[in-house]
Amino acid sequence: MAQRIGTSTVLLESRPSVLSFAAIGGKKERQGPLGALFDATSDDTTFGKATWEKAEAQMQKLAMETALSKASIRPEAVDFVFAGDLLNQCISSSFGLMALGIPFLGQYGACSTMAQTIAAAGVFLESGAAGLCGAVTSSHFCSAERQYRFPLEYGGQRPPTAQWTVTGAGAVLMSEHKPEKPYLSAVTVGKITERGVCDAKNMGAAMAPAAADTLAAFLRDTHSDPEQYDLIATGDLGLVGSRLLRELLRREGIELSGNYRDCGLLIYDREKQDVHSGGSGCGCSASVLCSLILPKLAKKELRNVLFLATGALMSPTSVQQGSAIPCIAHLCRFCA
Repeated sequence: MAQRIGTSTVLLESRPSVLSFAAIGGKKERQGPLGALFDATSDDTTFGKATWEKAEAQMQKLAMETALSKASIRPEAVDFVFAGDLLNQCISSSFGLMALGIPFLGQYGACSTMAQTIAAAGVFLESGAAGLCGAVTSSHFCSAERQYRFPLEYGGQRPPTAQWTVTGAGAVLMSEHKPEKPYLSAVTVGKITERGVCDAKNMGAAMAPAAADTLAAFLRDTHSDPEQYDLIATGDLGLVGSRLLRELLRREGIELSGNYRDCGLLIYDREKQDVHSGGSGCGCSASVLCSLILPKLAKKELRNVLFLATGALMSPTSVQQGSAIPCIAHLCRFCA
């Protein structure tokens, strides 16, 4: 049975396991430091589809199908799939996964969605409501830009604080505990934070306080220190947000050391790929988790990992009205 400890952390005593995982990316992602680790990439940003939105749906479908294939499992064996994306009404998830015929629970946590879907799947497995679940997330540079910022044709100048939305998807297939597999041992659900940041081109500054709040809550709840973990990975704070996170935690007496990394800084080469402050988007943390972190856990090169995905809960309407950006961060602890 799940055990709630502290303010917001749930221990999963049955240790739901990660059976398989898959990462899908675009051309720019293949050219980055992790490109060779993706299960599939495409030179065509439309993935052979008529629109960018349909391309993103195709990425989700391909990610889930690849994870299923790697585990030799058919879609009808999956009890539930938890999925989300950045687009209105999460159309990438619903259109992409519709053909698989799996009972579906749509999720929205902005760029924190990968952690949210994994947490939800883990709790369903822990409760006995399911024996096999999927968690899927995606983003696409072109679809996100069209929805949240200027049309690409506008050619607006991007400031140094801006981040590049990752064209990518990640899928994780989770089951009841398997001794040889990595497992989810705990989740911490974040609180919505808002520190007055209104600039949609500075997501790192907006999301850093949420990351600091959730990580500090987990450490308090578990009476642990950052040094006890092999890796602490935030979702997509980028260069600006990562520096702010360190400073915010330092004010609380928490020091992040060499085991801290940010997915937005891992997926691209900032010097060569013109991504300014780094990567962002649902697909950023999802694809880094499924291409780099989970494989290392599966090989037991990592044994104790905190995966902390961050999200900005804005909408085009809230931005146009000048509202400050509320943010969220959810944490998943993986062990091997």
